Amino acid sequence: MTPLLETRRLTKRFPGVTALRDVAFDLRPGEIHAVCGENGAGKSTLIKLLAGIHPHGSYEGELLVDGRPAAFGSVRDAEAAGIAVITQEFALIEELSVAENLFLGRPPRRGFRIDWLELHRRAAALLAEFDLAVAPEAPVHTLGIGQKQLIEIMRATDKHSRVLVLDEPTAALPAHEVGILLDHLRRLRAQGTACIYISHKLDEVFALADRITVLRDGASVVTLDRAAATIPAVIRFMVGREITDMYPRRQDTGRVARESASDPDQRPEDRPLHPGATQAKPLLEVRALEVTRARGESALLRDVSFAVRPGEVLGFGGLMGAGRTELLMHLFGGWGVRTRGEVRLRGEPYADPTPRRSIERGLVLASEDRRRYGLVLDQSVGFNLSLSSLGRFTRPPGRIDGQAEHACNQRFFTSLGIKAPGQAARVGGLSGGNQQKVVLGKALMTGPAVVMLDEPTRGIDVGAKLEVYELINRLTADGCAVLLVSSELPELIGLSDRIIMLAAGRIGGEFERGEFTQEKLLAAAMGRAALEK
Repeated sequence: MTPLLETRRLTKRFPGVTALRDVAFDLRPGEIHAVCGENGAGKSTLIKLLAGIHPHGSYEGELLVDGRPAAFGSVRDAEAAGIAVITQEFALIEELSVAENLFLGRPPRRGFRIDWLELHRRAAALLAEFDLAVAPEAPVHTLGIGQKQLIEIMRATDKHSRVLVLDEPTAALPAHEVGILLDHLRRLRAQGTACIYISHKLDEVFALADRITVLRDGASVVTLDRAAATIPAVIRFMVGREITDMYPRRQDTGRVARESASDPDQRPEDRPLHPGATQAKPLLEVRALEVTRARGESALLRDVSFAVRPGEVLGFGGLMGAGRTELLMHLFGGWGVRTRGEVRLRGEPYADPTPRRSIERGLVLASEDRRRYGLVLDQSVGFNLSLSSLGRFTRPPGRIDGQAEHACNQRFFTSLGIKAPGQAARVGGLSGGNQQKVVLGKALMTGPAVVMLDEPTRGIDVGAKLEVYELINRLTADGCAVLLVSSELPELIGLSDRIIMLAAGRIGGEFERGEFTQEKLLAAAMGRAALEK
């Protein structure tokens, strides 16, 4: 069978680095072919070549479509060949409606005018097909990040392209939307559409793909039939080493740890991850919190109460729209109006939060949307690392001690293992995993007591995830409290001491370690915790 799409000895060089090296890859008609690799392995560069972003002549090797050489000079050329690409960066116009974005550049017309009735009818049909409860006329800027991702996917699939390239399409989606997307991709495969599926979520890869190609350090190291592959084998090819424990346990510290370690009948999974956490006073307390988007509107967060102590990881889960991000953003001072309730930070009332006050008082947030809220993409790594901590480097009469700033930046640059030529590298040019390390480094440089992590492993590879998990362990070992929001239930279960599931802005259930099961957590997220009792 002639491959629908094929690369031969594909090599792409940038000044000082070879991003792709002799990559061999082929895609068959009606196949879902997964491409896996660590951040920086060359996946994004490969996508840009296939999409025409890096035009013919800027790389070495051959690109073939239907067995014939292809020379894409632009994105338009790739689309004309039937290749549609969905990247991690949204290409939506925030001020336009959902319907307008879905059919941007190709609206149905009646004569010379747009047929708005037909436009909204088609949009409603697409939204229903993806089971997305959003009005066609809703402005895109009112949607959550996961909903925006689905709009991107719907727009691409509706073009009936021969090849659909999806770069981390489920990174921001909870389980319900992930299942809908995977089912839709299976239907497309049955209809003959070929897909290149790039994802760090290996459970999805193995549930969906026909074949798996692994990239490492810019080279294609292996292509495996999914039926003959295993997840440990793929991880080993990706990182070049064996990973035996995806969720490394924290070291036991303190009196309670010594007592639990002396009990031979106590199972490891019964021991709390950080036993001393239960003995200390809370670093953050939230009591009967009620928050609206704006004054006069109905509450989106209602009767939320919890406390988190030093050395503890408190996980937050829930379906899309449950209020997880809004909760963290409000506590940090970046969203909503508090209409009821009390927040105490380090034992003191905290009534009117702002980001600056939160940082000064030891509360810091690493946002889920790192490119929008976490980074200044056109600036350097060093600029971003110290952005929230400039006060500590300011010397009279208001000048920044550049030497001290650079030295502190370098310590975090080195300890976090940021892969970049140096602090002067532009942060927008880094891989997703290294951008996330910069976001975390910027937060940690403030010297926080409470660290709020909103989807900290979204869109990063398995090796980078492990580094984030180990960083969380170091934070708790140093006495920090961590609030962790994640859409991945195995991640919540693997990292948290306690888990709170939000459902429609309320607490749907709270669980101690030892009570965690995916079934219980999902039931609580759907507001049906009582069914588990």
